Amino acid sequence: MQTDISQLLKLKKKKLSLDKQAKLIQLMGNLLSNGFHLGEVVDFLERSHLVEKTFVQNMKMGLKSGQNLSSILEKLNFSHSVLTQISLAEQHGNLAGTLQLIEVNVRKKLQIQRKLIGILMYPILLITLLIGIMLGLKNYLLPQISDGQDNLLTQTISHLPSIFLLSLLFIIILSGLTKYFLRKKKAIFKVLLMIKIPLLSEVVKLYLTGYFSREWGNLIAQGVDLQEIFYLMSQQKSPIFSETGDLLLKKLNSGTSFGKSVNQMRFFKPELALMIEYGELKDKLGLELEVYAEECWEQFFLKIERAIQLIQPLVFIFIALMIVLLYAGMLMPIYSNMGQMM
Repeated sequence: MQTDISQLLKLKKKKLSLDKQAKLIQLMGNLLSNGFHLGEVVDFLERSHLVEKTFVQNMKMGLKSGQNLSSILEKLNFSHSVLTQISLAEQHGNLAGTLQLIEVNVRKKLQIQRKLIGILMYPILLITLLIGIMLGLKNYLLPQISDGQDNLLTQTISHLPSIFLLSLLFIIILSGLTKYFLRKKKAIFKVLLMIKIPLLSEVVKLYLTGYFSREWGNLIAQGVDLQEIFYLMSQQKSPIFSETGDLLLKKLNSGTSFGKSVNQMRFFKPELALMIEYGELKDKLGLELEVYAEECWEQFFLKIERAIQLIQPLVFIFIALMIVLLYAGMLMPIYSNMGQMM
C-alpha cells in the first residue's frame, strides 16, 4: 500500500512537456478516430512504448479510479484551455476531432516557443558577453587610460552593468507584485486589464474570440441548446471560460440575446457579435462560428510570428549601440590624453 502511494506521488510530480503533449494528443486522436475506445488507447500506448511508461501508468490509474480523459490529462500538466475543450467534447461532441484540432494548436504553440528561444538565445549570449566586457573595462582598462579624468561616456559605461541588473530586478519585482495583487481577482477583470495594453489588446481578443467561437460552433453544430452550453461552460476548469459561461447564462435568463450579450463583452472582437446574429438568421450558426474561429486562430498565430520577427532586429540594434558605446568609451580617453600631450 505504501509503495502504491509513493508511486502515485512520484507520478503526480512528473509533468509532460509540450512536445510530448502534442505527440500524446496526436496518438489518441488517431486511435479514437479509428474506432478505439479510451481503455484500448491506453493499452496500445503501453504496448507500443511510444509514450513513456510513467505517463501510461498515470493514465491507467486514472481510468481504474473512474476518471474521464480531461481529469487524467490534468495531472500531466495540460493547460486549462486544452482540458476545457476535451471536457466539452466528452459531454457533447466529437472527441477524436477535437483532439486533432488541439494537436494542431499545440504544435503551433510549440513552433512559436522554439522560434522565440532560437531568436533570443544568441542576443542573450551577446548581452551577457557585453556585460562582462563592461565590467572588465570598468575595473581594469578605463582606470588606466582615463588617468583619473572621467567623462560622461566613461561614467555611463561604468554604470551600465548596474543599470542593466537593477532594471532586470525591477521587472522581476514588478511582475511579482502584479501577480500578487491580481491573484484573487476574477479572470474577466484580468482580461479586461490586459486589453487596455496597446501591444496585447489585439492578440488577446483574437485568442479569446477564436477559442470561444470554436467551442460554441462545435457544441451548436452538435445540437446543444444555448442554455446547456452556457451551463457546461460555467462548470469548466478554465476560469475565463467558466466566468463567461456564468455571465452569459444570467444574461440569457434575463432575456438578452446571445449576440447582444457577446457584443457587451469587450474582450471579444466586435465582428463576433455580427457573426452570431448573421448565423442565427441563416440557421447555420455552428458552421459560421467554426469557420470564423479558424480565421481568428490564423490571424492570432500570424501576429505572434510577426512580433517574434520584430524582436530580433530590435535586440541587435541595442547590442550594436552598446558596442559603439564601448569603442567610444575606450577611444575618448586615449584621444583626450593625446590632445594634452600635443
